[in-house]
Amino acid sequence: MRNILITGGAGFIGGNFVHLMLAESDARIVNLDKLTYAGNLDTLTDLEEPGSEPPRHKFVQGDIGDRDLVSRLLVAHQIDAIVNFAAESHVDRSIDGPAAFIETNVLGTFNLLDCARAYWADLPTERRDDFRFLHVSTDEVYGTLGSTGKFTEATAYAPNSPYSASKAASDHLVRAWHHTYGMPVLTTNCSNNYGPYQFPEKLIPLMIAKAMSGQPLPIYGDGGNVRDWLYVEDHCRAIALVLESGQPGEVYNIGGDSEKTNLEVVDTLCDLLDEALPDSPYRPHRLLKSFVPDRPGHDRRYAIDARKIQAELGWAPRESFSSGMKRTIEWYLAHQDWTARIMDGSYRGQRLGMAAQTSTEPTA
Repeated sequence: MRNILITGGAGFIGGNFVHLMLAESDARIVNLDKLTYAGNLDTLTDLEEPGSEPPRHKFVQGDIGDRDLVSRLLVAHQIDAIVNFAAESHVDRSIDGPAAFIETNVLGTFNLLDCARAYWADLPTERRDDFRFLHVSTDEVYGTLGSTGKFTEATAYAPNSPYSASKAASDHLVRAWHHTYGMPVLTTNCSNNYGPYQFPEKLIPLMIAKAMSGQPLPIYGDGGNVRDWLYVEDHCRAIALVLESGQPGEVYNIGGDSEKTNLEVVDTLCDLLDEALPDSPYRPHRLLKSFVPDRPGHDRRYAIDARKIQAELGWAPRESFSSGMKRTIEWYLAHQDWTARIMDGSYRGQRLGMAAQTSTEPTA
C-alpha cells in the first residue's frame, strides 16, 4: 500500500484521480487543496463507506505554498509519492489577473518540490529509490500548431498566455530538480480534458449549462480553434500508469487523438442534448449558438502525439470523443443541482467566505 499526497485533489482532474485511485488501488491518499473558487468538496462526497477503518482518504485544506504544512504532511503520513494537480488553469483568468498564476503554478510548485527534496533525501535507501514526484502539466506549454503536426515530448516550449507561461516555468523547475538533485520526478502534458466535475467556466460544461437553460452559447471568433479532447478518466488512468511504471526524469504526453474545432464540440453537445431532452423548449439547441470576439493571443490549434506512452507503457484511451461526450452529458443531466450551485455562487463559496464566479465566455 502506497501513501500518496495528491495536491489539488478537490478540483476537476485531481478529484477524478482521487476517485479512480480509491476505487482501483489500495493506496492511502492525503488530499491537499486550497479550495479556491474551482475547488469543491462536493467532488469528494461518497468516496468511502462511513466509518471505514482505517480511512484511506484524508482531506486537508491548505496551500502548496505553505512550507510548514507540506513538510508536516510528508512526514506525518510517510508519503511515498506526490501527484501535483494544484494549479490555476483558466486562460481567461490568467489574462485578467496573472499574479495568482505565478504564485500558485510557479512559486507553489517550487515550494512543493523543495519540501519534497528535503523529505526524500532523508528517506531510507529503499524508500528513497521508490519515491516519485509526478507533475501534471498541459499541452499549452508548447504554444500553437499550424494545420499539420502534433506536439511531442521533444517539442520546444513556446507558451503564449500567462497561464501557459506559468505552467512552462513549473515544468522547467521539475526537470531541474531531477537533473540537479537526482529527485525521481515525472511530468505529464495532457490535451484538453472533459468529463464529470469540471468547473463550468470551461467550454463543455459551460455550454451544457447554458444550453439547458436556453442561454446563448458564446463561441470565440469563428469557432475554428482546434483542440485534442481527452476524457478525464482516460487521463487519470494514464497518470496512474506513469506513476507506477514511468521512468524517472521522463515526460509523457497524454492525448485523446480526438481533434475537434470548438464549433464541432458545441454542435456535438447540442445534438446530444436534443436527443437526451426531447421535450426541451430550446430544441434544436444549435440555434442558441452565438459568436463573440476572440480572446487575446488565442492559440489556433493543439494536438498531442501520445505514441511514447502508448509504446512504452501500453496506455490508450478507452473512450472515443463520441462515447466520452455521451457519458459527460449523462453525468451533467444527472447532477444539475451540482452545476446550479456553482453557477449561482451558492455551492460552497458562501460557507468558506470565497468568491464563486463563472466566466460568461468559453475557453478552449
